[in-house]
Formats: sequence, C-alpha cells, structure tokens
Amino acid sequence: MKEYQTGQIRNITLVSHSGAGKTTFVERLLFNTGVTTRMGQVDSGTAAMDFEEEEIARQGSIALAIAPIEWQELKLNILDTPGYADFVGEVNAALKVVEAALVFVEAVAGVEVGTELVWHATGERGLPRLLVVNKMDRENVRVRRVLDSVRQNLSGNLVNLQLPIGEGPTFKGVVDLINMEARMGEKSEVAAIPADMAEAVEEARLELIEAAAEGDDELLIKYLDGEELSSEEIKAGLKAAMAKGQVTPIVYCAGQPGVAVTALLEAAAELFPAPGEAGPFKATNPAGQEAEYEASDVSPLAAFIFKTREDPYGKLSYIRVFSGILQSDSRIWNANQNNEVRVGTLNVLRGKDQLPVGRLHSGDIGAVVKLGDAQTNDTLCDQGHKLRVSPIPQPEPITSLAVHPVSQSDVAKLTTALNRLAAEDPTLRWHSEPATRETILSGMGNVHLDIAVKKAHSKFGVNLTTSIPKVPYRETVTKTNSAEYTHKKQTGGAGQYARVFLRVESLPDDAGFEFASQIFGGAISAPFVAAVEKGCRQAIESGALGFPMTGVRAVVYDGKEHPVDSKEIAFQIAGREGFRQAALGADPVLLEPIYEVNVTVPADNMGDIMGDLNSRRARVLGMDQEGTKSIVRAEVPLAEMQTYSADLRSMTQGRGVFSMKFLRYGRVPAHLQESIVAERRREREQERA
Repeated sequence: MKEYQTGQIRNITLVSHSGAGKTTFVERLLFNTGVTTRMGQVDSGTAAMDFEEEEIARQGSIALAIAPIEWQELKLNILDTPGYADFVGEVNAALKVVEAALVFVEAVAGVEVGTELVWHATGERGLPRLLVVNKMDRENVRVRRVLDSVRQNLSGNLVNLQLPIGEGPTFKGVVDLINMEARMGEKSEVAAIPADMAEAVEEARLELIEAAAEGDDELLIKYLDGEELSSEEIKAGLKAAMAKGQVTPIVYCAGQPGVAVTALLEAAAELFPAPGEAGPFKATNPAGQEAEYEASDVSPLAAFIFKTREDPYGKLSYIRVFSGILQSDSRIWNANQNNEVRVGTLNVLRGKDQLPVGRLHSGDIGAVVKLGDAQTNDTLCDQGHKLRVSPIPQPEPITSLAVHPVSQSDVAKLTTALNRLAAEDPTLRWHSEPATRETILSGMGNVHLDIAVKKAHSKFGVNLTTSIPKVPYRETVTKTNSAEYTHKKQTGGAGQYARVFLRVESLPDDAGFEFASQIFGGAISAPFVAAVEKGCRQAIESGALGFPMTGVRAVVYDGKEHPVDSKEIAFQIAGREGFRQAALGADPVLLEPIYEVNVTVPADNMGDIMGDLNSRRARVLGMDQEGTKSIVRAEVPLAEMQTYSADLRSMTQGRGVFSMKFLRYGRVPAHLQESIVAERRREREQERA
C-alpha cells in the first residue's frame, strides 16, 4: 500500500446496534474498490472483517477490525465494530482513535437500544457523524416510519443529505441534495432527479442549506441576504456545522446489493475531517502536565496502542499515530512502561491480513507484531520528549463467572491464559477470590464471558468449566466476649502445652483485624504471644460461621506456659481455638457485598424494574429522566445481582442497560443468615469427605 500524508487520511468508525449491516457494508467497499474479487458474506463465514473463529461460528462481529479503503487519492481507515452491547470495549477503543463516525440504523427496525448507546457515545466525544439508514432494499421498509423512530429517539438536529428513490425492493438510489442529482444503482451513476420528487427535493434541500449556513457566520449572512449558496459553500458549511455537533446529515443505502454505497463513500470523504483538521489532541507532557499537540508530522511522536490481539504465536499491537512519524525498524520509548521498544515491520491491517509499510504518518493507523511488554493504552514516543495519551475509558464489569480448570495441565496454564485474555480485552477482568477459593472472570455480559472461555480453549489450549460464583460473604462480631482455651498433648516424649485467655471486641465492619497483648508479668513469653497472634490470624480466615472475618480485635490478656512442654505450635493452636470460641459467643453476623447499580430503561418499563429491584432487596437512591429513558440508582446486594444481566434483557426486550460498582459490605438480614451458614456447613462437610 502506498504512503499517505496526514491530509489524505480519514479515520472513520462504523457503530450501531447488532444486525444493522456494518460488516456487509465494509465488504461492499472492499469489493467496489477492487481489494477483493468476490464480496465476502457474513452468513457464510467469508467476510474479511469477521475472521476470528468465534465470529465465523456466531455469524457476527465480536472484535474491532480495520479496512483501509483507498479512494480518490484518500485513505479511509474504516473501523468496523461489534454491535452487541457485551463488546462495548471494542467500540470505545475505536472511538478513541477516529475523527468521525457512521452511525447505522436498520431500515425496518429503526432505532434500537444499541443505536441509542452509540449515539450517546459518539456525541459525548464530539465526533462528526453521518446517520446511515441501511438495508433500504428489505421488505416492509417505510422511510417515514424509520425517520419518525430516528427523530423520536436520537437527539440533535438531523437533516437529510440525500432522499431515497423508492423504498424496500423498489429502492433504486438516492437524490444528492447538495449537487442536485440522482445517483442510481450499484455504481451510483448520475441521473436526472425523478419528476415526482421535485417538490420533496426542494423542501429537503432548503432544510439542508439552512443547516449548512449555521456552520459558518459568513455563509449565514449570505443566506439571510437571500443569496444562493454554491455546492462547495454548502459542503464547507455543512462540514463546519458537523464538526461543531450542530447537525447530523442522514444518508441511505443498501449495503448488500451496493445501492448508494459509492454516494455515501463520497459524502464521508468530503464531509469528514482529516486528523489535522479535527483540532489538537491532549497528552501528558514530560513535566507531567496535560498539553495540546497538533496532529502533524513535525510534532513530537505519540503513537498510542489502542488494541492488542493475542494468538498462540504472540501478540499484535494496533497503533494510532497521533503525532509525528512512526518508522519501521526503529527504536522508540514506551512512556508508560518507561523502557525502550524495538519496532519491527510496520503493517497496515485489512481484517487479519497484514500489509507491510515503511512508515506511518501522523493520523494514520497500523499494527506491529511483538512489541515486548507494551500493552493496550501505552504510548510510544521519543525518549527525549516523553508523551502519554490518556487511556481508553472503559466501563466496570457487570457479570461474573467462576472458572474451573478441567485438568492439572489446565491449572498450570490458567493464569497465563487469563492474563492474555485480559490484555486483549480490557473489559475482561479476573481475580482469585480468597473468601470462596474461586477464580472469578468478570465481563460485560454472559455472551462476552462465554466467548472468553471459548477463546481460552481455542487460542491458549485451556479447558475450563464455569459456574455462578459464590458470594464472598464476610463475618464480624457485634459484642465483646472472652474465652479460655488449654491445649495439651502428651505422646510419650516431650508434650505440648499452652493455656490462653482471649477476648474479642467489635470494630467498625471495614476495619479489618487487629491484635493486641495485655500480658503482664511474663505469664506468656514474647515468642508465644506472637504464636497466639498467628493462630488468631488463621482463625479469621474461616471465622466462627465459616467465612473470613473483618472488623474484629483479638486481645490476649492472660495465659500459662510449661517450662518443658510449651512450644510455639501449641500456643498457635490455643490461639486459633480460643479465638473461635470467643467469636462464637460474640454474636457473629454475616456481611455481604453491596453494589451501587444504575439501571437505564425505557420509561414504559419503569414499573416492572422498580418491582423487580424491590424483590432483590434493593434500596433505591434516586430516579432521573433523560428523554424517553428512566434511570434508577439503587444499592443492591451482590447475591441478588448474579443473573441480572439476562433478567434485565428479558424484562425490557433488550432495551435496558445497567452498570454496577462495589460500594461496601453490609449486614445480611437475620432471616437469610441461617440458611447461608447452613449451606456453608454442608459445603465444608463435602470438602472434608
């Protein structure tokens, strides 16, 4: 592939709800521009953009993929993203490194929950957008209906850039309202505007010109003075208005047969900004302060790793060059890891294919194989001018699974596999939960986690089974209590002897564990006091009810030792058992993790959601309204949220979303504590058996 300068580059992401036809649209672009000789099909597993094993099996995108489209001396880096909400991390990565977005809406279904999410995300980042009404050739398409859906559910000033000629199976092309010409068929051939559309075209063109004039003060004055705006002036005004977020043009196409695809491509090339036109980007400078830098070859180098793809043979780092020039076979500095990195051959990606290039100019996107310890969110720069681009904002996981290795060989490979999965997808997290002795894998939904488990097998050879995680309960005491414990053991030779007097006291629930000694007069010597503490710390791991303890102080205040038989192990055992006896008499209670949950649903579902939350022991903190959406904030025990992702989708037909983050531990109601403790005892008996 030839070398492109910053002004010739357009970075564009495709975002939508699942099933809106983004990947098929990219396949059409690749075919139309001669990159492929046969158009790839998602359903048959031949799509260049869906090359992962799981994507082929599921017939849908699960990962970000890149297609550089060479078009009229321009290079359009098209970033195809998954539409399913579980893979929001891929969408966020794409939004970080582009200057524009094509937001797809399926022509029959109209705006869906995924559309609203990406619309909000692109608007929040201030990206110029085109709204693409795709699959215009489908049965039952009604343009008026889909436009009503768009205007009711999406904010902002939306105006037609094109008008469709026909709808459903009769969709033949579009009317270009700027150049006032029809673009017909697969090749978008120029034709006369149909006579029966003349009135609608004039009305729509007037709306478009008004929107374009608002983007530039001089054009607005000219328009208000009644002067005619040229096509070039309309384009310039529209481009400026889109950059300010004042307007979003609507375009139409049918990606599968290719109708109006070329016209859309031309509009994107003309109206979307080059990296240098989009304004400066922010980075942390060598002094640790945030500063602005121009997207220019002469600015200091800042190459940002926005995605990592792992496979059995190594890793591939996806890089956006925000400024400077990145050269093949060079040595540069990793500002995050604070070490030197050797860059081998630079590649431009086309799906899974890697096309070697000599260098990437400011604004371009490429990839490098085997960048050492470099990982997603790292910035590569010059050692003499260390810049760091801010990391990609990602949501907290909302669903978890306990994963269990099948064989001993899987145990040995588990940690490495989970680390590599998390490196590839920052919305995946994992940790070992000491309270339940489980390995917990967390992500954005059940599908997300299911695919991660399958990847662990297909990519890294680790076989896993899964289960719903046990809740990591803790326990604490509610009053002060004392106990005495004597440990004696005689085996014929030297015996074991220790006598300990212990007191447990209640601390705040989140205070952890404290140990104190009130031994006076040498009743127990110092090494044995330390052994008592060790015994107490062993006891808090399983507590009085079977769960780790917190918010408790243990005080050893008296004891007795034997000049021959007393040993550290004896006092350790006495400390452990004495602590348990004292804790059992101190009215122990269970604590459970409480999460702050934000649920966003259509207003029509509000009653069902509130009733469901009440059944989950939720404490509602507040309610808000945003457009047609209702937002509920509540505190909910983790035990009640284990299946909430699937339950919410079922209650709202997929239109509800939620987020959750850990808040604190709270006390379990007394009527639930007994059954939880009984279940824990059964588990421990099974473990011993």
